[in-house]
Amino acid sequence: MVSTRIICANLNGIRSAASKGFFDWLGSQNPDFVCVQELKAQQDNMQPEFITPHGMTGYFHYAQKKGYSGVGLYSRVTPDDVIIGFDQGEFDNEGRYVEARFGKLSVISVYFPSGSSAPERQEAKYRFLDLFLPHIANLRAQGRELVICGDVNIAHHEIDLKNWKGNLKNSGFLPEERAWLTQFLQAVELKDVFRVLEPNTHQYTWWSNRGQARANNVGWRIDYQFATPLVLQHASTTSVYTETKFSDHAPIIMDYAADLTQI
Repeated sequence: MVSTRIICANLNGIRSAASKGFFDWLGSQNPDFVCVQELKAQQDNMQPEFITPHGMTGYFHYAQKKGYSGVGLYSRVTPDDVIIGFDQGEFDNEGRYVEARFGKLSVISVYFPSGSSAPERQEAKYRFLDLFLPHIANLRAQGRELVICGDVNIAHHEIDLKNWKGNLKNSGFLPEERAWLTQFLQAVELKDVFRVLEPNTHQYTWWSNRGQARANNVGWRIDYQFATPLVLQHASTTSVYTETKFSDHAPIIMDYAADLTQI
């Protein structure tokens, strides 16, 4: 049986992650698709190993601002089409969206804004959410099957962060953000694949660099793979790789027991 492995990772700087062995590790994983966020690089910073690692080809959306944001998507199979950006405005300027199409399947790498640095960034986050839902709904209306991978900067449920009581008024766990995520998944028929496979597991994907958060596993699960039902039925195993620290996030590995490009 042919399978598909998809890895999602916020790199917090592609050059930094590379120096910590990310691409060496990637070679041992034999992925079919890799979605990365927070490149913090421009095209002229990209080395060959960043663009075509281990027989894959990368497609990138760079932020206009240097050292900021940026996403990428690596594929072992040549896509039918690649779409860079989704709103032709504010968030495309920040480099937050790459979509690769294979038949009726879209694999998307996305980086949601964080609202934690300032009130105006929280407002920007809400603007992003307001644009992103109808965009994905439109893809679904076209009959597309989806795998959306990314740093969503929202912990959905209490199980998804260690100190949920202390974060009820903080960006990333605000009631409005969590309600949006519930509405989003319902409206476009998506499921949180990790939570379907691991309904009761306390597993995090991001830890603050302050104090001993990572050592004490005081983290948040804010990195996701969302999938439509036709894709989800093939989901078989998942894991979060924490043995090596490539960034303040950890990569999510998802295996599907089918060639998703042929669904």
